[in-house]
Amino acid sequence: MTKKMNNLQLPQKDMEKEISQLESFIKSDIDVRELKRAIAVRMAQEGKLYHEISKILGVSEFFVGYWKKIFKTQGVEGIKLGYKGSRGYLTERQTDV
Repeated sequence: MTKKMNNLQLPQKDMEKEISQLESFIKSDIDVRELKRAIAVRMAQEGKLYHEISKILGVSEFFVGYWKKIFKTQGVEGIKLGYKGSRGYLTERQTDV
């Protein structure tokens, strides 16, 4: 008997790998916004319902689905913040004063 899977389900081995990646990312020193995204995705991967996740984390159900989709297509890199700040106007010499 073969198992049927829809296009969002992965074999157990792949699911464990994704959860392991998320766990490593969560334990690293990350921005709170990245943390919330990663936790939402991990909870969804574990089978929690979107409305439960949204109540626990204080986010919308759309937020959960959006970041899960991004994770599926781009991995951990996709849930990282894209904004890295602007370049400062002062030179190194001016900041050392």
